Amino acid sequence: MIQLDSLEKSSGTVIYSSDRQDILSLPVEKIKELFKSSGLLIFRGFGVSGDRLKAFSRQFSSKFIGDTGREITDSKNEFIRLVDAEMHAIDPHCEHAHTPYRVDALMFCCAVPASQGGETLFWDGVRVWEELNQELKQLFISKKLVFFNHYSVEQWRYFLGADASIADVKEALNDFEGVNYQINKDESISIEYHCSAVVKTRYGNKDAFANSLVNLYSSEGESVKFEDGSLIAETVIHKIKKVMDRLTEVVQWQTGDLVMVDNSKFLHGRRAFNDNRRKIFINLSSLNF
Repeated sequence: MIQLDSLEKSSGTVIYSSDRQDILSLPVEKIKELFKSSGLLIFRGFGVSGDRLKAFSRQFSSKFIGDTGREITDSKNEFIRLVDAEMHAIDPHCEHAHTPYRVDALMFCCAVPASQGGETLFWDGVRVWEELNQELKQLFISKKLVFFNHYSVEQWRYFLGADASIADVKEALNDFEGVNYQINKDESISIEYHCSAVVKTRYGNKDAFANSLVNLYSSEGESVKFEDGSLIAETVIHKIKKVMDRLTEVVQWQTGDLVMVDNSKFLHGRRAFNDNRRKIFINLSSLNF
């Protein structure tokens, strides 16, 4: 027996099971339709484990995406990783949105919630864009962002394969629009990624303020600035945060929760915590629908 409930500050939906129903028994096509309309699905009461997370996500994925920055917990499930290497708060961002490799979807699964804090936060990028004032909208319509990234040999070989060469790097990057790169003497790669702060959602083709600007912002512009070389004013970030503060959805984790996120629409972050028992798994993928 399941029950649906709408979230207050976004298009997200909570799907409750009153009898610990197996999440794999849910109709796949129904979940796809809910995901298309909601962009954020929170499954509660299904008792989902790391193994179930992989099996559930496989139904919706054409491929899984690796992440060098997170710990693998099981050699048989290299695409299920822990998000808890550090305990600090994380500002709003979309996964890999500062690179040309933005992923389609994320799935989080809670094995152990923190005793206090550690809530995962979500923001509906469509609603954020709707709430920004006209001055900010015009600013981000008229000016693209440029993100600055640096990858060691170990990092780019993780994505391209252990036997990948510089020629493979060039082939992979040359096809991307908005990418400028430099190969350094140590064969590390410096990349500038030019993109809009406003993206079209995968479903519905709506404008969404779905990016990693707030998370990577610094007043010196070391990680992100406007494409014309100008710095982004702190007042701009402050105004964005004020809007986002009003639209924050908070997931108070319970053991066995699973959250499915459209990375073209929703930003995510988290509150700080101080409990090294907290275990939240993550899975990144390209969608098959």
